[in-house]
Amino acid sequence: MLFKMSLLAIVGLGNPGSRFRYTRHNIGFQVLDALAQQQGVSWRSVHSNLELAEINSNNQNVLLLKPQTFMNSSGLALSYLLKKGVKAEDILVVHDELELPFGQIKCRQGGSAKGHNGLKSIIATLGPDFWRMRIGIGRPEHAGDVPDYVLQNFTEGMVAVDEIVQRAVDQVNDLLLAPS
Repeated sequence: MLFKMSLLAIVGLGNPGSRFRYTRHNIGFQVLDALAQQQGVSWRSVHSNLELAEINSNNQNVLLLKPQTFMNSSGLALSYLLKKGVKAEDILVVHDELELPFGQIKCRQGGSAKGHNGLKSIIATLGPDFWRMRIGIGRPEHAGDVPDYVLQNFTEGMVAVDEIVQRAVDQVNDLLLAPS
């Protein structure tokens, strides 16, 4: 799963606050928290709507970002990257994906939001050309249940979720180490 990319920023999607910590929508935050912990870096507030950490990969600083705007407005916090001169094609967004079975992870560049409001907001800010790490959370039986489903805690068990988070961190590390 190695792609030719030069990552300058990795964004995890989620909702701020302890109430949402283990919900399906927050898998992006969980992956970035695990990556930051593995790298031994701490989060700091850049402004009221963004948490930031920095890691070094291949002698290059890579920004880790967690928007604190709530999912549907995630793109608002990412204007920070534009001000830093980071292009969309140098950004990886880690997010939950209803269209993939629980635990499946796929990466790709570009595409539509497919109804994901966090991605819609990011596309409005950055355009569609950023990379995505899509982490399958499964889908509820009825489409009308989606809003509640994504805001519920995982029912599959924390061991299973922790394993998925670790696989995603491993894949991010592979991407960071891949020659660009």
